[in-house]
Amino acid sequence: MFTGIVEESGEVVKIGHTAVGIRLEILTRKVGGGLKIGDSLAVNGCCLTVVSRHKNQKGTILAFDLLQETWSRTSFEALKAGNKINLERALSAQGRLGGHFVTGHVDGVGIIKDIRTSGADRLVRISAPVAVLPYLIYKGSISLDGISLTVANVTQRSFSVWIIPHTWSVTNLAQRIVGDRVNLEGDLLGKYVARFLESRSQLEKTVIAARRSKPVRPRT
Repeated sequence: MFTGIVEESGEVVKIGHTAVGIRLEILTRKVGGGLKIGDSLAVNGCCLTVVSRHKNQKGTILAFDLLQETWSRTSFEALKAGNKINLERALSAQGRLGGHFVTGHVDGVGIIKDIRTSGADRLVRISAPVAVLPYLIYKGSISLDGISLTVANVTQRSFSVWIIPHTWSVTNLAQRIVGDRVNLEGDLLGKYVARFLESRSQLEKTVIAARRSKPVRPRT
């Protein structure tokens, strides 16, 4: 479990297909020192497992093996060596929940449609896939490349978020341009509420159908 509070903006060293699968290597200067093989790390909002690590003069290089499912459902295929990437270690039992509950299971990929500057802040508009739209509400939470953000506006096909200067400078957002793809994860609590309402609606339909099909006994 994560919170969407990015600890570090790491750097992609290598990414691509190998003889045994898909390998991602990233350079970290902060979070890598406290991780061991088998630990989880949110990488641009996607929960990945550390499979190897080694240190060099710049920091710690962590390696991850990606499933084909992960490759096809995230924005990782657009990553290149040198790209900045958001990193967050798993939440400890004694940790503070500074953002919102983030599982690291990406629901879909959005596309940045517009970036506007307003004073020192920025307003970013992102198109969202059908899988994410039901969980977007005004003032609700959204994980964008692993960053916990508050939804500022929602339309039928997109949503907007305000970005303060601190978030812009310490994450990979400073590298983002219109047209870039970003990983999105809807609010976990919203998913449970939606599932509950869906199950309740289906149960009511089943009960109504059963009552209608029940034979009526003639009066004697």
